[in-house]
Amino acid sequence: MSTAAAGWGLFILRLALGAVFIAHGSQKLFGAFGGPGLKGFSGFLGSLGFKPAMGWSFAVAIVEFGGGISLVLGFLSRFGAGLIAVVMAVAILSVHLKKGFFAGNGGFEFPLVLLAAAIALALLGPGNFALRK
Repeated sequence: MSTAAAGWGLFILRLALGAVFIAHGSQKLFGAFGGPGLKGFSGFLGSLGFKPAMGWSFAVAIVEFGGGISLVLGFLSRFGAGLIAVVMAVAILSVHLKKGFFAGNGGFEFPLVLLAAAIALALLGPGNFALRK
């Protein structure tokens, strides 16, 4: 594969993954797109045993929203992708793994793809049109 093709591929992956995490982070931070907002998300994390629930909720929401923005802009994208990968690994282990593989049952299928994409971007960098490689 050519270097040019790899750069474009990473750019496309970065935009798609960033958009997903901006949307999911917006749900958690602001209650956008039918999301729970910080209060609702905090209740969910508290029910899983994360303490302090509000602190963890805010951290996850900021990682998702801010990490998504970093990916779209290509600014500190390896760092943002690395933090997103950590959030996805924890989500898989604490919520999705026990529900099986398929997303229709709440399983780890979709979070696994997000984790893999985030790891790829953390390892390979942002590709084309990045503010800072």
